[in-house]
Amino acid sequence: MIVKAVAKYVDSSPQKARLVADMIRGRSVGDALAILRFTKKRAARDLQKLLKAAVANAESLPNRQVDVDNLVVSTIFVDGASLKFRKRTLPAPMGRAYRFVKRQSHITIGLDEKR
Repeated sequence: MIVKAVAKYVDSSPQKARLVADMIRGRSVGDALAILRFTKKRAARDLQKLLKAAVANAESLPNRQVDVDNLVVSTIFVDGASLKFRKRTLPAPMGRAYRFVKRQSHITIGLDEKR
């Protein structure tokens, strides 16, 4: 892995973000950006932003000349962040109430050169 970029506390559930992450794993950067651009999932917007950040990290490496056209999404994984309990309640049986849980995720993208 040449470069990596990490986005923390993304407002998307890990399960939904993994659906989009699986679509671009192993693809070239150009193909991955095209897929993310036309994907109608909310997590695709965050992944597209993170992928562009990883490409910018690769371009700014001080001691290495990297061709952006040869970069491939080698690793991408989505982990669950801590649960965010919003100050809302959901009605529950027998007059009780549950807390409203909003899930967040940490997304990591690693880029490598094509072989």
